[in-house]
Amino acid sequence: MYAIIETGGKQVKVEAGQEIYVEKLGVEADEVVTFDKVLLVGGENVKVGAPFVEGATVTAKVVKEGRAKKIVVFKLKAKKNYRRKQGHRQPYTKLVVEAINA
Repeated sequence: MYAIIETGGKQVKVEAGQEIYVEKLGVEADEVVTFDKVLLVGGENVKVGAPFVEGATVTAKVVKEGRAKKIVVFKLKAKKNYRRKQGHRQPYTKLVVEAINA
């Protein structure tokens, strides 16, 4: 059984027992998070929401919060001596999906 949930402005396909990385949720480690914005539940019979499936939830346990590897944002305008170098580390939350309740 799998589900497609919406979190952080993105859609994520999840299955029970899967580890996923989502946008930072701001919760402590070992807490349980429930997602109620379930767009689709698949498996034996498929349920498609309009926009969300009624009564369907996905529960996940928070493993940790962290920051991704640094990326470099470099802006340049040719022949104008304009150069800007900036780094960015995107925060994330690592989850383990426990159950899909349809």
